[in-house]
Formats: sequence, structure tokens, C-alpha cells
Amino acid sequence: MTSAAERASLVAEAERIIREGSKSFRFASNLFDQPTRERAWLLYSWCRACDDLADGQTLGHGATAPADPGRRIAFIRETTDRALAGETVGVAPFDALRVVAAECAIPRRFMEDHLAGFALDAEGWRPASEDDLLRYCYHVAGAVGCMMAVLMGVAPDDEDTLDRACDLGLAFQLSNIARDIVEDHGVGRIYIPADWGPVDPTDRRSLAAMAERLAGLVAAYEASARVGAARLPFRARWAVLSAAAIYGGIALKVVARGTHAWDSRTVVHKPEKLMMVINALVECGDRPTPVDRTGLWTRPR
Repeated sequence: MTSAAERASLVAEAERIIREGSKSFRFASNLFDQPTRERAWLLYSWCRACDDLADGQTLGHGATAPADPGRRIAFIRETTDRALAGETVGVAPFDALRVVAAECAIPRRFMEDHLAGFALDAEGWRPASEDDLLRYCYHVAGAVGCMMAVLMGVAPDDEDTLDRACDLGLAFQLSNIARDIVEDHGVGRIYIPADWGPVDPTDRRSLAAMAERLAGLVAAYEASARVGAARLPFRARWAVLSAAAIYGGIALKVVARGTHAWDSRTVVHKPEKLMMVINALVECGDRPTPVDRTGLWTRPR
């Protein structure tokens, strides 16, 4: 049983982690009601810790290729298992997972799927095809979208809404990949499908074409996700639509910068985010355009 004092301490630490680790997600999370916001922070802190451990980075920055990736993945799995068994492990993000998983009855399969993405990175994996890329994006982000949907009240057996939540996670990750093509290449990671062609950081025209292709995928999966967002409670819908606009905005800005997109990190500035939040509030009153998921990649059942 988690005491009120322990939970408050874990929430405070999770808020610190998200404030330093993801300004965009922190910004959008303020739109949730307090219980949902705190649970989103708790879940994020575990995701961030797993990512940092797997990538040899701190709060999403300074990634290096770890010398011991297998040992790191084993630690993540073992500590996650202990937390989900109800044990207090003494590592705040994993104890945060223990709390939020119990409060929201998040299906274990989504956590297992998420951890599988870190194992792919540890193996030095590269997608051969677009389907491979989308499968990877599911593991590292789509599964998180599913967990967030359950956290926001979506039933674990509402497969269509979970597919839409997964679609938003795919869109987020595809945006990140477009933004970070050169940075990822520098630490030996290539997420561009091999059948799209070679990734050469000096060939900026080729990179710009790849980024534009990624942005097209972002738009398709984001449009599907908006259908699912309409089924959420009002404040959750507002937060999700705001996050969709912010992360989608990253991909659009990468495309707009063309061959200069990797001269500096592409960011969505705070005034732009504020306008996106206002537009998302207006959108909350509209019915989304129906989007048939036929032809879109679908997560494994």
C-alpha cells in the first residue's frame, strides 16, 4: 500500500523529471485535470528512466552508445518486474510505475511491448522497411500511447480507440526521428528504412527528402489519432490535441527548414505552443473528420 506521503514524493520527482526531460509534454500535461496529470507524470518518469538507461543519456540528452547494453536492458526488465509485483524498489521512476500501474490497471502487455523497443536498440537494429520502422515506433512510443489512453479512462478492450492512441504515439516518434536523423546517426543509430536508401549526414538533400516522407506519415497517423481523441473527457482531449499539434509541428518545421533542418535542433517555441493550445481548445468543439484506418499499420494484438 502506497502512503500519501510516498505518492506525493514520487509525483514531485516525476514532475521534476518531465520538466527537465520534455518541455513539450510538460506543457501539454498542464491541461489535464490534476489526477490525470499526476498519473501522466508518474508514467512518463518510468518511460524516461528506461530510455535514459538504455541510451546512456541524462533526461533525454547527451546520448552515447553504452558499452553494456545487454546488462542495462536486463536491469530495466528486472526492476520493472519487481515494481509491477508490488515491491518498493527504491528507484523513484520504477516506484512511480508501481503506483500508476496499480491505480489505473494498465495492461502488462503494453509495458512489455515498450521494453521490447529498448532491446531492439541494444541489438543495433535498423529497419529494413517502412513496416519495420512503424513496428519500432510502436514499441517505443505507440505502446506508451496505449498506456496513456488507459490512464485517461479508455477501456483496455476498446481496441479501436487504443489503435488511435497508438497512432498518435507513432506520429510523435516519427517526428522525433525526422528531427534527429543526424544526431542519431552520430551515435550509431539509423531509423530510416534501408529500402529508403542510405543515410549520409553530408547529403542534406537526401535527408530533406526522407524527412518529408516521414512528415507525410506523421500527418496520416495524427489524423487517425484525432478521431480517438474525440472520445476522451474534455480536458484529456484538449491536452492530447495540443500535444498532437506541438509534435506534428516539429515535423512540419523540419520540412520547412529543408536542407538546414539539422544545422541546429528544431524546436517549437513557447508562443507557438500557446497558439496551438488555443487552436486545440477550439478544435475540442468540432467533430473530427472521419478517418478509416484501412491501410495504416496496426499494432499487434
